[in-house]
Amino acid sequence: MRMADEQDGGMDDRMAEETIVQDVEETELKDRWKHKNGKDAEPGRQAGDPAEADGPQTVEAGGEVGVDPAGGLKAELEQVRGERDQLLDRLARLQAEFENTRKREAKERADLRDYAVQSAVEPFLGVMDNFQLALKSPGSLEQLRSGVELILKQMEEALKGLHVQPVETVGAMFDPRVHEALGSVETAEHPDHQVLEEIRRGYKIRDKLLRPALVKIASNSAVVSD
Repeated sequence: MRMADEQDGGMDDRMAEETIVQDVEETELKDRWKHKNGKDAEPGRQAGDPAEADGPQTVEAGGEVGVDPAGGLKAELEQVRGERDQLLDRLARLQAEFENTRKREAKERADLRDYAVQSAVEPFLGVMDNFQLALKSPGSLEQLRSGVELILKQMEEALKGLHVQPVETVGAMFDPRVHEALGSVETAEHPDHQVLEEIRRGYKIRDKLLRPALVKIASNSAVVSD
């Protein structure tokens, strides 16, 4: 009987010791967990645990809390649709701005072209008026000739206002850049390749050639043989 009591007392002592050891170990584990994850952290929940994340959550088997995948995908889809709508709206605005800019530039080009034509035509309106008056004039042939000469001078002045000038011909040396020879004249009085006759007047606008002058040039065989 005494042996049985001693055995029961030994078992109680061992169980008490195991309980104390288990409590000490749990206390140490809790302290280590709090030290690692924060003062208010609880064992079984890690930092960044899905249970603390925003968004739809579900209670899984065993009482664990997790994120609902379908809800997360739906939220992401709504965000993508919103970004798509913003991009489409921006694209429509850019297309409208581009079309307006294109129309505005086309109108400005047309206005500049009309202004250039107006500036070029306006000086010749008076010339045309004088030609019409000359045709209606009952004067003699000599008077008509004098009138045409005056109109020609008026036209030359109008061309000068547009920076258009005739190409120098008679007396100048032949220049293939501004002259086009339609023939030659044998002569010993003029240097070879000197322009002797103007058949059609050529014109330049500033330094740019509008059309070459058609001329006849001298052909001096004595100079060529030398």
